[in-house]
Order: sequence, then C-alpha cells, then structure tokens
Amino acid sequence: MKWPRSRLVRGLWRVWRDRLTLPGKLWLAAVFLAGVSASPSLTLPIYHLFLPLATLYACAYLCGFGLRPRSVRITGELPRRATAGETARADLVVENRSRHGLYEVGLGLFGLPAGVEQVDRHETLARLGAGESASLPVRLRARRRGIYPLPELSPYSSFPFQLFRHHGPARPSSSLIVLPAFHPLAAVEVPVGRLHQPGGIALTSNVGESPEYVGNREYVPGDPVRRLDFRSWARLARPVVREYQEEYYCRLALVLDTRIRPGRRKRVEGFPELEAAISLSASVADVLARGDYLIDLFAAGPELYVFRGGRSVAHFENILEILAGIEECRTDPFETIVPALADEFGRITALICVFLDWDDARERLVRQAVESGTRAKVLIVRDGPTTIPFASAIDWAGPVTALTPDSLRKGRWESV
Repeated sequence: MKWPRSRLVRGLWRVWRDRLTLPGKLWLAAVFLAGVSASPSLTLPIYHLFLPLATLYACAYLCGFGLRPRSVRITGELPRRATAGETARADLVVENRSRHGLYEVGLGLFGLPAGVEQVDRHETLARLGAGESASLPVRLRARRRGIYPLPELSPYSSFPFQLFRHHGPARPSSSLIVLPAFHPLAAVEVPVGRLHQPGGIALTSNVGESPEYVGNREYVPGDPVRRLDFRSWARLARPVVREYQEEYYCRLALVLDTRIRPGRRKRVEGFPELEAAISLSASVADVLARGDYLIDLFAAGPELYVFRGGRSVAHFENILEILAGIEECRTDPFETIVPALADEFGRITALICVFLDWDDARERLVRQAVESGTRAKVLIVRDGPTTIPFASAIDWAGPVTALTPDSLRKGRWESV
C-alpha cells in the first residue's frame, strides 16, 4: 500500500504546484476553512459563505477546462546556455490552431530542478484568436552552475479568474548548461617559457610557432629523404633539402582541486570554496585563452576530466562547459590526477594549481612537478588556515597566493 499512497501524494503535489495559481491556492484555502467551520451544522451563517465560494470555484474549473488550449503550436528554442546568477531569455511564438479563441495563455516549465527558476512564469497573453500567433518570452535563471535537464514546456490557460492552469499538449525540452560566473582578470603572472614539442603540428593546428618552411640548404648525410627539394637539386645539380623552423610553444596545465570533506552536506548554492575555485579557474583560463598558450585542464570529480584548449584547438566556451559539469570529490583526487600528469611534466612549461587546501598530497604533486623541471604557481582558495603551513613551500615551489571565496565572489582581485 505504500507505493500507491506515495503515488497519490506525488500526484496531489503536482496538482498543487503546476495546476493551481497563487489566487487559486488562496481561494482553495478559503473554501476549506469555510467548509470546516460550517461542518458542525448547515444552519451556521458561515455555510452561506462556503456554498458560493465552492460553487464559483467549481464553475471556474469547468469553464477553464472547456477552453483549455487543445491545439497550440510552439516554435522557437529554449535557452541552451546561461550563466550562474544571470537570466537567459528566449522568445517563443505561440500559434492558436483551434477554431476558438484562447484567453490568458502562458508558457510554463513545471518541475524545474532545484536551483533553476522560471522568471515571470505568470506572464500571459490576454487573448489569442483562432489562427493567430504571438510571441511569449521564457526567462530562466539558475543560482548555481551545472547541467540541468529541463521538463516539458507546457502551454496553459488561466482563464477565468486566473485560479487554475489548464495545460495543453506539452513539447519536449532539452537540457540547460549553466556556466560558472567569474570576474575577468587583467593578468595572470605565470612563469612561462617555450619547449620543443614533437608532433606539435597536430596539437597547435598550425597556429603560432608550428613548423614552417624557412629556406633551403645543401644536403648533409643523415638528413631525412622526405625533405629533399628535387626541383632545386635539378637546377643546382647537387642535393638540396628544405629547412623548417622547429615546433616551440608554451603549454600550461591548470589543475583544479575538487576535494570536499566527507560528511559535509551540500546546499543548493553548492560549496562556497569549490564554487569560488571554479570561478577562479574560469578567470585564469579566460586570460590564458586570449594568449598564445596551449591549456591542459585537469580536474577530478566523480571522474577525471582532462581537456585541452587554446591556440585554435578549442574555444574558451568549451572549457566553461567542462567547469560547469564538475562536481565535488569526496576522496583524494590526486590519486588520479598525479598519474595523468606524471607523463606530461616533461612537456609542460608551467603548472597552475587551484587548491582548496595545502597538505602533504598537494605538496607532493607540486614538488614532483618542480623536480621534473616544470615551473609552478599555486592559488589556494580557502577561509581560514590550511592544514599545514605553505610559507616554507614558496622557496622551492614558486609563488603561492591565498584567496578567500568572498573576495573572489566580489571581484576584489584584478590579477593573480
């Protein structure tokens, strides 16, 4: 009996949430209170109030049900992307394909995930005649970054008296990608240099300092045969090879720490320090994507994320999409990040670490990078002291900067 009962409760909750407007809920509450007060005897004066309230409520429902939008066509696309804390808008066209006019027509996404709301959901068209079409805005706002599945988009009519929402045929919806909000930085001070990268043509998409023809010279035993210039050989009567500039570029690794202490409850807004660290990573990636860099993003959530962007390999928006879907990690993420980085240290120019703390595991990662010849820059996002002091690490690790989530949220840092 538990399953049917819970199903009934869910059905009643959907009716309360989706079908009743705020005036309809208040009216229903008035009917209920009047009915309870009049229940001892039909001779009580309040019974004369209960009867017209209940009758008008039932008539409003029956009238609205008969004029519900049975044949409505919706054209247009809902927002696919939004930024946390901002409102995304889409203007959809509603066409009445029925033979009678519709009144108080609106569009609603009912059952949105927690943290996402439809702004101005009660905005409606006063009248939509038969065969007519009109535009209706749909505005969505998310409090936190993430990837949210959207419910079906339902046309509805709240006529008469705006007590009920009588739904028409719903249209399937897709998902909404909410990108992390961030404050742009003026500069990121990174100890950079350039390394020779074999196979750099495929990595850099022929942008920047990829190999290019710079001239000819005489053949030297040991030169690759594929570089022989046969036309110049025929003209000069001696072997000549083409000469190319080697492949040099700056490759940076951005490591995002996502470890959250086990047992800590997650709020709708997420964890402040993790959200601030993700926003900081987006700010750093924004600066680096505008420069002549190749960026590797490493982040461990429920699974390891490895993404390469910059220098025409991928756009900054792709990095934001990866950051939008990252969740917290309850175990030590460096057990998966360190092996993924170990083989890359020899080809990485600099390592930028966005940490939530400083402890032995994080220190081992930075020390291994420095000992491999990779320069490091450490950014720690945290309220309060770290697990172990990081002051001594500055001598061998390079710059270490501590930032608070509140200062990042308010955009107090112009450069890091």
